Amino acid sequence: MKQIASFSVDHDHIVPGVYLSRIDGDITTYDLRTRKPNCGDLMDNSTMHTCEHMLATFLRNSRIADSVIYFGPMGCQTGFYLLVRDGDHQEVLDVLRESLQKTIDYDGPVFGASRKECGNYISLDLEKAKAECARYLDVIKDWESKDLVYP
Repeated sequence: MKQIASFSVDHDHIVPGVYLSRIDGDITTYDLRTRKPNCGDLMDNSTMHTCEHMLATFLRNSRIADSVIYFGPMGCQTGFYLLVRDGDHQEVLDVLRESLQKTIDYDGPVFGASRKECGNYISLDLEKAKAECARYLDVIKDWESKDLVYP
């Protein structure tokens, strides 16, 4: 069986950052790595889940909203995937940073935090999500489109 692209990357060398995971036609998959893999420093479910709610909402309401196909967590709990149609790498980075900052600055209820809107609405923690976003924003604050290559 053919190995999928994300398994062909040597995870022992990945550090937190933004990477171009793959391009399939007009769809670009970004690897938003918030944690170093295989080091035991994983996001807990409420952090990951709340980041997903907040960042997905801000990204889908940004200037690249029409290009966003998917934003969601990695099962390994070390980051997120962002899929964008016809994305300009630098603009995606800029909008990602803006969305992280909006999450950090946000003062209100978590988006989609009701039983009707979410399948696990009690597993949300905005303060943990803000801390995760602040930590990640610090890592990628000067990231440029030329830096999207895996180490």
